[in-house]
Order: sequence, then C-alpha cells, then structure tokens
Amino acid sequence: MTGTPRIDTAQLMELLSVSLAAYYGDFTVAAASESLTASQGKTLNVLRRGPASMSVLATTLTCDASNMTGIVDRLEKRGLVRREPSPSDRRVKNVILTAEGERVIDVIRGKMHATLAGLNRLSAQEQDTLYALLERTFTAQPAAA
Repeated sequence: MTGTPRIDTAQLMELLSVSLAAYYGDFTVAAASESLTASQGKTLNVLRRGPASMSVLATTLTCDASNMTGIVDRLEKRGLVRREPSPSDRRVKNVILTAEGERVIDVIRGKMHATLAGLNRLSAQEQDTLYALLERTFTAQPAAA
C-alpha cells in the first residue's frame, strides 16, 4: 500500500507544542511592547471573551489565586480592567475589560507578526478548516444525551 504515512498522536502533540511555543513567544514579545507581562496579556486575552470571576481567571490561566489578585491589581491600576460584584453572588468579584483594555489587547494581537504571517499563508478555506478543527479539539463539547 503506497501513500502518505499516517501521522500519529505523538507527532501531532509535538507539532502542537512547537506551534504553541511560537504563538506564545510572539504573544510575549507583543505584550512586552505594551509594557505588560505575558500573564497580564493572557489575562486581557481571556477577558476579551467576556467578564470572568477571579477564580475562573486563576483556573483558566493555571495560576494561584493570590497571584491572580496581583495580576488584576496591576491591570486595574493601569485602567485596563475593573472589578464589579457579581450580580448573582455579592461575595464574588467579576473582572471586566475596560475600553482601554480592549484597545491594548487588540494592539497586542495586531503586533503578533509571526503568528499573523503564518495564518495569512493559509487560504480562507484552510483557515476555516483550522478553526473548525481547533474548536472541535479544544472546546468543551456538551454531554451526549
């Protein structure tokens, strides 16, 4: 039987590792250009999707809650985020991206030249396919009924 050999899971994981390292390297440089640490930039990136509680942020970013507090304190001091009580539980504080925070994360994303160049090498159809594959692979699926 001739043809292209099947890629195994280890090869996919290795390429994913290389891809993520390139992405986060690009992201870290872009965040630094806006005087932010990678962790601060990642926090803005998460909040670009919508408000999140401090505990959700800590879980999403896999960091200690006390570390998350320091990150949010520094972002809040710069006017990039604000804290608000949760409408459903006054004990919980939600972190919300400000208009300035939205602007900064958009600037960071725009400065990710290596990532953008790589994605721009793909056709529109290839980008759609990549999006669908990544979404299917890494987005939690609802439980089967």
